Amino acid sequence: MKMLPLQLVIIDLENGQRGVFIGRPLVSGETTESDCQVENVWFTDIHDVPDNATLDQLTHMAMQQMSTGRTLQ
Repeated sequence: MKMLPLQLVIIDLENGQRGVFIGRPLVSGETTESDCQVENVWFTDIHDVPDNATLDQLTHMAMQQMSTGRTLQ
């Protein structure tokens, strides 16, 4: 089995809702604060994901949506 590094991003909204997002590492312990300032946040509208989808496949699906303008900013 191939092992991949993952990172969770947890976002709390003012209304009490919380979202947990799983993805490839964006920041590491070696990243300085000036290296990781947020420029944009994008949300996909992928709702139906095959139960056997890999992280690579999900990443590809999200990148396709971004390239076609089907994401929310």
